[in-house]
Amino acid sequence: MTEQTSHAVAGAPTSDHAVDGARLAASDSTGEVRRGGLSVWSPSVMPDLGVELSDEQAMAATFRVLDGEGFAENMAGHITWQRPGQTNMLVNPWGLWWAELSASDICEVDEDARVVNGRWDVTPAVHIHTELHRVRPDARVVIHNHPYHVSLLAALGQLPDLVHQTGSLFLDDICWVEEYAGEIDSPRLAADLAATIGDASVAILRNHGVIVTGENLAQATYRAASIDRVCRMTYDVLVSGREPLQMNTAAMVGMKESLLERAADVYWAGAVRSVLRADPTVLS
Repeated sequence: MTEQTSHAVAGAPTSDHAVDGARLAASDSTGEVRRGGLSVWSPSVMPDLGVELSDEQAMAATFRVLDGEGFAENMAGHITWQRPGQTNMLVNPWGLWWAELSASDICEVDEDARVVNGRWDVTPAVHIHTELHRVRPDARVVIHNHPYHVSLLAALGQLPDLVHQTGSLFLDDICWVEEYAGEIDSPRLAADLAATIGDASVAILRNHGVIVTGENLAQATYRAASIDRVCRMTYDVLVSGREPLQMNTAAMVGMKESLLERAADVYWAGAVRSVLRADPTVLS
């Protein structure tokens, strides 16, 4: 397969419906910024998972959660978790679908993608993750797959319009990778891609899929599940033929803080509880 270097379009894809940073904001610039997050309100008590999870169990549960959200395309895709203070990372093995992963299947690779623990091999595409981890201290978790609605917009050359409050999660934090480079299976290609993505938490790859990063499992999982929903809404609005109402950036700023600081943990905990009720063997 011919190697190509991915690069970003300045601003956005070329499309009647394409959006750049300002359009993503869709703002009333005269509005006073509204704050959100834990500084505004913090719950005094929270329900817990009801079980202590090992890191491998938490990873396996995350794969099951995102499979249920349609984020997995059969055998495709990978998640890595570079835990605090470590350069090694946990990752799924090559050959198992996300729907069937259990804790004992999780592998560990070093910063150069060599398997150091686990029963299986891993895909060379894991270099996407190693190189992002290498240059992004904030990207402790990296998720890549081809969820349907993200892939649909990726084929249309369109970033999502942020027309619902959940879309505030991606305010000024999403980029487009213009050139389809085929399989990213080497450190060099992956380093080029990481440079293109820069500090964005979400990158939509033309004719391909999406890369999502986060500071922890909960944050990255919530972003991943939310981006496909936001893309689905964009497409549904597009085919309706109607112009969507735009949101006020001043309000979106506070909503983004609340979604990141309050909603992400609650989403992950609830989703994991649902997985454990449906199939406790995920922990085995």
